[in-house]
Amino acid sequence: MKENKKHSILLCEDDQNLGAVLKDFLELNDYNVVLERDGRLGLVAFSQGKFDICLLDVMMPRVDGFKLAEDIREIDPEIPLFFLSAKTMKEDIIKGYKLGADDYITKPFDSEVLLFKIQAIIKRNDEQNAYNDNSEYKFGPYKFVPRLRELTSDGNTEKLTPKEASLLSLLLQNKNDVLSREEALKKVWGSDSFFNGRSMDVFVGRLRRFFSTKSGVELKNVHGYGFSLTVAE
Repeated sequence: MKENKKHSILLCEDDQNLGAVLKDFLELNDYNVVLERDGRLGLVAFSQGKFDICLLDVMMPRVDGFKLAEDIREIDPEIPLFFLSAKTMKEDIIKGYKLGADDYITKPFDSEVLLFKIQAIIKRNDEQNAYNDNSEYKFGPYKFVPRLRELTSDGNTEKLTPKEASLLSLLLQNKNDVLSREEALKKVWGSDSFFNGRSMDVFVGRLRRFFSTKSGVELKNVHGYGFSLTVAE
């Protein structure tokens, strides 16, 4: 029988009691959990390990959760992360989402609700990572192999992130047509929420920089609808 892979969680929480209780609870539910009690140690742990999700307290010594999230995003722009915070001001919540949080959970919270949210995010990411497009695309001077996430042009190969690769595959499946924002968000991000939409716009910008203005390939915004990857014949 194949053994199920345990998912790993980085938990950064400076409240010793809450941190210990939450770590025990998540481990009882079959997760590997690394607990750190300040942001500086959290960044060291993230740099040295491999995690499926990060749970970050906002108010921590040395490095707070917001700064830690920025540093983590520099290393891995796609790692799911939740903020766990006693800060309930609207401005703090908005700041958390602008930093790319998948959720901002205010204290006190129900551990079972947190568990189900973690399960939903990890399941979504597992499904996205299992995305398997066995096609090979040739367009303009480019060649793209989705399963390898490799985009090649003039002998140079770029390794795309999973979301970049999934988004480019969808665009190529709709080449010289329009890919709607709703379809892209649901297939690549799992939902068409406002903050996912902001994230997608960042990834569209990142894809656009791969295409030379002289290549005959252009990634355009179609106002009010979506995006179009046009290729000169």
